Amino acid sequence: MKPKIINKTKHNKIANSRVIEVEDLGLVPYKIAWEYQQKLVKERLKNPELPDKLLLVEHPTVYTLGTGSTLDNLKFDLNNFSGEIYRTERGGEVTFHCDGQIVVYPILNLYYYQQDLHWYLRQLEEVIIQLLAQYDVKGQRINGLTGVWVNDEKIAAIGIKVKRWITMHGFALNVCCDLSGFDQIIPCGIKNKFVTRLSHYDPDVNILEVKEELVKTFFQVFSVVTLKTQESSSEKKVAQSDQ
Repeated sequence: MKPKIINKTKHNKIANSRVIEVEDLGLVPYKIAWEYQQKLVKERLKNPELPDKLLLVEHPTVYTLGTGSTLDNLKFDLNNFSGEIYRTERGGEVTFHCDGQIVVYPILNLYYYQQDLHWYLRQLEEVIIQLLAQYDVKGQRINGLTGVWVNDEKIAAIGIKVKRWITMHGFALNVCCDLSGFDQIIPCGIKNKFVTRLSHYDPDVNILEVKEELVKTFFQVFSVVTLKTQESSSEKKVAQSDQ
């Protein structure tokens, strides 16, 4: 059984041909969401006409590394580490995920948008910047550093993988998460920089509302039209979709 779709949107550049399906997977272990992404990408490599996906998820505490990440950015000894850590196929260095952080995995066929990875990265940053503006928080880019920053502190990290113009992985936005896990790493391999979260600027922020606004903003930035059917999904359903 596949996860339920909470939104279906048609891409307005190719009318009635492209659909984006948005799934809020809730709190799901990293490995399960990762394998689900890989399954979706594999399906779309075989059939590029399948609809795009926008996955929203929170992860229990986990560290992830990019393909070429160095272990020098870990402040703990892996031999004595009892938590979860994964080396993935995305770009970028080490980062940290936990509940209270919204992780967004767009599974898009860039053939129907722009076949330009720099454009895609800037679009993801723009989604975050426009979203933060709705909370009167000024997000900004720093030249040469992918991601979004507020007052020189990183609020959102980005790491992607693209194969034959099909995207996976994406970005993580710190909303109301415990940032202490970042103390055990050099986030994204950038020394002398700190991380922040949206709740620092808006203590009453509601993560469910942020998810809704994030989806709306994503549609606006990527020029798609929304058709909502509000539903939810779960870890169990994601796991069942692989059976």
